[in-house]
Amino acid sequence: MKIAIALLACLGLGLVAAASFHQTHEVKIADKGFLLKQKFLFEVVYRIEDPLMFEDIIKLGEKFYFDESYYTHYDLYMKKFFEAYKMHSLLPKGEFFGQLVKSHAKQARGLFNFFYYAKDWETFMHNVAWARMHVNEGMFVYALTLAVIHREDFHGLMLPSIYEIFPQFFFNSKFVYEAEKFDYEMWMKTTMYEKEYLDVYFKGHEHGNMYQYGDYMYMKDFKMWQWWKLMGLGEHWYSEDKYILRENIYEFNQDTKWLAMMKDVKVWWMPVDYTRDLDLYNEESKLSYFTEDLGWNAYWYYLNMDYSFFLDGTTFDLKNDRRGEWWLYNVHQLLTRYYMERLSHGFGDIPEFSWYHQIEMGYDPQMIYYNGIGYSYRKNYYDMETYGNFEMLDKITGFMKRIQDIIELGYYKTMDGHMIDLRKPESIEFIGNMMQGNVDSMDKMFYQFWYMLAHMYFADADYHQMEVYPNVMLNFETMMRDPMYYMFYKSIASIYFKFMHYLPKYTKEQLLMPGVTMKHVEVSDLTTYFDLVDFDVTNMLNDKMIFHDGKFVWDKSLYARQMRLNHKPFTYTYTIESDKVEKVVVRAFLGPKFDEFGKMISLTENRMNFMEVDEFYYDLKAGSNVITRKSNDFYWTVKDRTTYTELYYYVMMAFEGKYDFPLDISEPHCGFPDRLVLPMGWKKGMPMQMFFMVMPYNAPSHEQFSTFDYTYSCGIGSGARFVDSMPFGYPFDRDIDEYEFFVPNMYFKDVTIFHTDTMEPYYKYKGYTNYGHFDYTFFRDYYTKYFKL
Repeated sequence: MKIAIALLACLGLGLVAAASFHQTHEVKIADKGFLLKQKFLFEVVYRIEDPLMFEDIIKLGEKFYFDESYYTHYDLYMKKFFEAYKMHSLLPKGEFFGQLVKSHAKQARGLFNFFYYAKDWETFMHNVAWARMHVNEGMFVYALTLAVIHREDFHGLMLPSIYEIFPQFFFNSKFVYEAEKFDYEMWMKTTMYEKEYLDVYFKGHEHGNMYQYGDYMYMKDFKMWQWWKLMGLGEHWYSEDKYILRENIYEFNQDTKWLAMMKDVKVWWMPVDYTRDLDLYNEESKLSYFTEDLGWNAYWYYLNMDYSFFLDGTTFDLKNDRRGEWWLYNVHQLLTRYYMERLSHGFGDIPEFSWYHQIEMGYDPQMIYYNGIGYSYRKNYYDMETYGNFEMLDKITGFMKRIQDIIELGYYKTMDGHMIDLRKPESIEFIGNMMQGNVDSMDKMFYQFWYMLAHMYFADADYHQMEVYPNVMLNFETMMRDPMYYMFYKSIASIYFKFMHYLPKYTKEQLLMPGVTMKHVEVSDLTTYFDLVDFDVTNMLNDKMIFHDGKFVWDKSLYARQMRLNHKPFTYTYTIESDKVEKVVVRAFLGPKFDEFGKMISLTENRMNFMEVDEFYYDLKAGSNVITRKSNDFYWTVKDRTTYTELYYYVMMAFEGKYDFPLDISEPHCGFPDRLVLPMGWKKGMPMQMFFMVMPYNAPSHEQFSTFDYTYSCGIGSGARFVDSMPFGYPFDRDIDEYEFFVPNMYFKDVTIFHTDTMEPYYKYKGYTNYGHFDYTFFRDYYTKYFKL
């Protein structure tokens, strides 16, 4: 659900993280104590790779509390971390940190425990300040993020988005270099002399299908992601004097408090492309706009923070959320979404993965770690087995063989003699835990860490190696850029489907909801396009920090301006007839209708390709029910998050009593980007299908124990963050008997997804009249028409 704009004084749409159907009657306002904590968290991660410059935090960091009396729990990982510190064997600052490097993960777990089990805020704050100055930057952010998410007394507190803390992990090295060497004085001088010759240089004329500017000739051969070339812009910094670009900016730039807050901030932006701007490495490069999308990658990162592989389900209540099933289902859904994007480009199934055959699609990240070392690349037609670490490879492939064998066998006998029946639907939790390789896996000796070892093998990292070359497969926020990720995770999803294959198919009686009929669903036009957005990369600013009266002056902000996929708002209108009053759940799925050859896919095969886009409960009345559902109300989706710069200013304004800081000021970290719900589609229209189903409401088993506030918490570990207790993906979770499947409370709908070329009016009809400058009418016209509220 979206918080009413009036309640937030035009501060943005706040999606309730847990479920879009929950209502709130009151927006909670932060008190002074909360603001002090929030200010500390924002400042401690500012320019994370630079030395800490906040004197008050430096003083706090003079001491780290290693004594057991300061903690609610003290374990072996904390002792090992302390020993490593005394022996000077912690991962050094400046070195690459990989969440899936075994030696790194052990130290990160100890540091997290020192944060998580701290008895009070005072202890936590001292430990965090000390770690900021003495611990590896990547390890520090990883442990701090986990602590902020999982500590029950931290509800409402937030960190900037991961792509704002470490922009280096999301943008190409060309942009990173430009951001890190940005100098205000030099920029001013450069701007002065560039303006003199550009004003003359860009005076040209149009003839034919080309635009001539001085001696520069530009034809319609630009790529969509290189929008800035069409405008005559270069890859350097431009001063921003109008507004930051994002889809909900009109809720901000009409607010007097926002305008007053941002008036003293000098803002610059630079156009930035994806890794394909240098070379189309292979056909997969055409999907870079999707696989390298910041929201897409951040979703996977935060999913693996919420349900980290080393957090046990009992201590952190993750079992309440069906953590294994949820993780595995997310893998399936992300692969489904990726497959639909492939179909938009005429590509077929995700290629099969093999440890013993060449990986056809290579990948060059063109990224650089903050220590100056570039990320490893993989050439096309790469031989995976050339690593030669056969001991690690045997463990990984042995696990995959073992898990397939026990699923076929139908049961598993643990080392302590406990028998697990793998023909029960609830046993998917065991399978999910094993596939994630988390600490809840049965028989840890056999199943834990296989997942970590697989990623280490991809990166050629050895068991106990501490210093590792940067590789995208070693961190959750970077791995989805690589096409091999989808191949490998397809093999993980195949285990999910293998397990489900042995469960009995749903019968007509199980699927039928007597007395309820979904008569019709009307779907409005589905249209996608590329829009422009600014991402806050101020953390890369290499400039002298300014303090006035002991307060930090945040007077400069850098942004990366990038093309990204989006869709126009759309609606569903359900017509449901019921013979009685009943509480129900309505589900909506999107899936392909044809394969890459234009052949219709049977439902039996196609059930694995449906992605759930919405889910909500509703109280049916007797008779006809007409329900309208808007795309910005969808379950689990979020809009753009408030930027780091803005959030810091809001906190400081609240300190001065000029603003009431609402706890739900920004979109929650656990939401899927709303703009990526639809695949790109085709200009002429891409045929797809939607599936809708209404079913009786089955309450989550932990619903009555829910204590978290939906307005600002994801409810991790509550057991009540899901709509109902049905299996994830129901009714497509099991094999389908088409003779039994179709019932009146279901509805299939053929739909067409159109793609609009947002640049076409400019290069086709008039060109840019203000060549060499950003055309703000491009952004304003689109958003005035489709998104202004």
